[in-house]
Amino acid sequence: MSAERPIRFALPKGRMQSGVFALFADSGIALREGARNYRPELSISGFEVKLLKPQSIVEMLHHGSRDLGFAGADWVAELSANLVELFDTGLDPVRLVAAAPETLLENGSLPKRRLTIASEYVRLSKAWAEREGISADVVRSFGATEVYPPEDADFIVDNTATGSTLKANGLAIVADLMKSSTRLYAHPKTMEDPARRNRIEDLVMLLKSVIEARRRVMVEVNVAADKLEAVIAVLPCMREPTIAQLHGEGGYAVRAAVPRKDLPSVIVEIKRRGGTDIVVTNLSQLVP
Repeated sequence: MSAERPIRFALPKGRMQSGVFALFADSGIALREGARNYRPELSISGFEVKLLKPQSIVEMLHHGSRDLGFAGADWVAELSANLVELFDTGLDPVRLVAAAPETLLENGSLPKRRLTIASEYVRLSKAWAEREGISADVVRSFGATEVYPPEDADFIVDNTATGSTLKANGLAIVADLMKSSTRLYAHPKTMEDPARRNRIEDLVMLLKSVIEARRRVMVEVNVAADKLEAVIAVLPCMREPTIAQLHGEGGYAVRAAVPRKDLPSVIVEIKRRGGTDIVVTNLSQLVP
């Protein structure tokens, strides 16, 4: 595989597109619209970009006509694609679930008879039903799967972010099959070429730095010398906090990248242990 040929990069068109485009923008990489809407250009060289539906991206990666692409883990599993997962963006998180009308359920469970499942995920639905000992036929749906029951299917297997659409259609979740999100995948042979692998790993580093920055905030706090260790002890930083002496030896300034989810408890505890002048700022990129 020649290192001179551009890396054929597939970006998702549709629901995943805005999150992926924002990821590039926040990493400092511009996506310029090309002459044709489906072929934007990256501001970094060495990549040939095309917009495709996520299901198509998985198939193109599996067959090798694309080297690199974003897709949902659910479709990689459904198509049983042989791909290398490079990283999970955590964007567009969904659950793949089985959901049925309340009227079908017996004590909260599916009845013990032959059933019909409607789903876009035919392979995963069949495999799950077999594992669970459920006798079922699967009807392939093409969107709006939630409207199939009760006339055209007994229950469904579909992805859901909040469950609100299922609930609005009178469906109750009876099982979780898997969790999915937008992830970056590569064709295995692409990663075997050292030059192309290095180029891809550089891109992954830039994109992951944005994801990591979104998960953390920078906390800065002033603290007297006799309370320094007590404050440091409650700072969940990446490695060690940055410490600088204040003017006039009046104490120390401490900086640490703190997980955003821990921020409320951390601020309260810092204040309780003698920290003052606490400042919290958002990060744009964070490279470990």
